[in-house]
Amino acid sequence: MTEKLSPSALNALKIAFTYMPKAIEVTKYEYSDGFQKVLDHVETVREILLINDVDPDEVYGEINPENTPNSTYY
Repeated sequence: MTEKLSPSALNALKIAFTYMPKAIEVTKYEYSDGFQKVLDHVETVREILLINDVDPDEVYGEINPENTPNSTYY
């Protein structure tokens, strides 16, 4: 089992995650032969957020509340 991150490390991961592409955006056309590696990285970060009791689908709104509509779906 993975240990939970410190609050500052978790916040840094949340910020970085907001700049990562969404899995649905990762295509072979956009990322060439590296698309699977990008998908793996996105999934790894999502897993670490979940281990730390953070819903990855809510991270953008938490980090950027001023740019988030009341209801978002990613």
